[in-house]
Amino acid sequence: AIGYFKKQGFTKSISMPKGRFQGLIKDYDGGTMMECYVHPSIDFTRVPEMIKAQRNFIMERIRLVAKSHKVVYPPLPKGWTPNLDGVSRANEAAARAMAIPGVAEAGWTMADLLSSTGGAKDADRQKNYIKSELLSIVRRTEEQQFAWPFREPVDTTEVLDYLEIVKDPIDLSTIEKRIRRGDWYKSKQMLYADLMRMVNNCKLYNDSSSPYYECAVQLEKFLGTIFPDM
Repeated sequence: AIGYFKKQGFTKSISMPKGRFQGLIKDYDGGTMMECYVHPSIDFTRVPEMIKAQRNFIMERIRLVAKSHKVVYPPLPKGWTPNLDGVSRANEAAARAMAIPGVAEAGWTMADLLSSTGGAKDADRQKNYIKSELLSIVRRTEEQQFAWPFREPVDTTEVLDYLEIVKDPIDLSTIEKRIRRGDWYKSKQMLYADLMRMVNNCKLYNDSSSPYYECAVQLEKFLGTIFPDM
């Protein structure tokens, strides 16, 4: 359900002061509080119209400085072949594209073209695959009934001694942000290490008879099913 509400514009970051809603709405253990802010100055029924007007304005500004709609190059002659002397086989495709009139004038460089071909695409594809896989694991974890203590950072304004005991705090929302950045986790093993740190932090701070500790035990068992080889 959390993923569905995120798509509708809800967020787990609550900006409304607690005094305005605490005690007035039901707040369940295990439930996730979410907020959707409706800006009073925006007419949401006219959003498509506003976006269209903004797009037209931006395109008009671009046309004031752009030359792409003014400069037209003739078609390449039949049988045209670029001079590729001294170009390695790996760079041939990029060099061929750079030789086309107008490509360099438009601001393209060999580095730009090389980054969009071959090995660079494979690296991006692998990076996106890992990112998608890790996000899937975090979402599955968030959906578990015992995950409610781990979804957001511990509020240290309420739990005053938390940082005295837990020196390296971590939570699911922080982990998700790190995954979306794309440069933090290089493997599933790194994600597993953070998830287990989250479990161990909870066990360290809470008494073994507390519901928080029990949630940590259940989470650890769950992680064992996702990462069976670790």
